[in-house]
Amino acid sequence: MAVEKGRGATLNGESRRFNLPERQEDGDWLDAAEAIDGPRGRIRTQVTVERPRTIIARNASPDIAFSQSINAYRGCEHGCIYCFARPTHAYHDLSPGLDFETKLFAKPDAAALLRAELAKKNHVVSPIAMGTNTDPYQPIEKDWQVTRQVLEVLVETRHPTFITTKSDRILRDIDLLADLARDNLVAVMISVTSLDPKVARTLEPRAPHPERRIAAIARLAQAGIPVSANMSPIIPAINDHEIENLVARVAAAGARDINYILVRLPHEVAPLFRAWLDEHHPDRAGKVMAIISDLRGGRDNDPNFGSRMKGRGVWADLIRARFIKARRSAGLGGDRLTLRTDLFRPPEGAQMRLL
Repeated sequence: MAVEKGRGATLNGESRRFNLPERQEDGDWLDAAEAIDGPRGRIRTQVTVERPRTIIARNASPDIAFSQSINAYRGCEHGCIYCFARPTHAYHDLSPGLDFETKLFAKPDAAALLRAELAKKNHVVSPIAMGTNTDPYQPIEKDWQVTRQVLEVLVETRHPTFITTKSDRILRDIDLLADLARDNLVAVMISVTSLDPKVARTLEPRAPHPERRIAAIARLAQAGIPVSANMSPIIPAINDHEIENLVARVAAAGARDINYILVRLPHEVAPLFRAWLDEHHPDRAGKVMAIISDLRGGRDNDPNFGSRMKGRGVWADLIRARFIKARRSAGLGGDRLTLRTDLFRPPEGAQMRLL
């Protein structure tokens, strides 16, 4: 298919994970619409309302620093080609390719569901992470405001939260974040993949400009909100040459620390990424995949806990050494931030509010 301007994926085939065919003919005239009417216009973002029964997801992964998370949206308009959440769209019979970034799901009941779950006597207070699967501040948050509504519940109940985003739209909620920060109840991580706008434009086509993310780090730090950065992912021969400069820039902006994740290519992400390389970096596509294979034990992806984030082998060791040195030179690191859990107060019920 032709490359869709302003989108990340160059493919939109159905997932093969459930043995679905590449495309199902339905006999409808829409199958021949393009041949009859000519090429379609640019794909527009569609948002469908999702009504889940619960909103807090739980995990026990040993290499993830949280056990509870909330995802306000499914799919992500940022269109990051490397996003490891893309395969989840297959559960909706949608493509992990363009569908993932154009056919989105919003959960407007998230705040009400959170209030109900926090009111349960068996709720265990530990930081709730946001932005672990799809970005809580992707463009549709401007209109839907699901993330802000969730934050309002967390402020009310004094519940700790971690937030990861690559959008400066988080600054809209600086009032709520500052409120939580005063009691050591929030930590923010801003993802900065590349400082080169040309690289960022193809890797993350609808995410904010890198300089806007650097500026967001500075604003959050100035407001007293603990903010760190994440170079995620590091892609060999695409952005690894930026490690030292990127680390220095986020440190100068006021980040407390910076971490990184090596590119991960689970399930359908691998062919999407290969197609992206062929389109945008045909001169080095083979080199990139050869290094990734070396990092991942001869495969496109390593699903094992521990090694899946940092890789193995000579290339992984080299990147790790460079990152540690750059981090040390920038004066980053130190004590790990621990959020408070002793201030939690369950949400008031309707009867209590009436009184």
